[in-house]
Amino acid sequence: MKKKIPAFKSSRAAAAFVDKADLSHYDLSGAQTVRFEMKRKGKSINLRLPEELYDAVRQRASQAGLPYQRFIRLALENALVRPEVLATYRRSNEKYRELSTRG
Repeated sequence: MKKKIPAFKSSRAAAAFVDKADLSHYDLSGAQTVRFEMKRKGKSINLRLPEELYDAVRQRASQAGLPYQRFIRLALENALVRPEVLATYRRSNEKYRELSTRG
């Protein structure tokens, strides 16, 4: 039987644990993929939506565990299927993982 991952008081403590622990001995079945945005946004827009659409976007974003503005941005990116944008997110996620494991 695999061990449960302990609770951590800080992300630094979690990073230290991950650096030293053999994660193959731990139950990771409850793990969730997390997407971090490291790239600064250069432009902003003002968008008017019907109230029903706005409410639906907020609800779906909440279900996805995302802020609604990030949810809208991801929906736009997915609609455009821009490989360079997806590559930027992958690089930023890789950079975050690299930085977070250094402690």
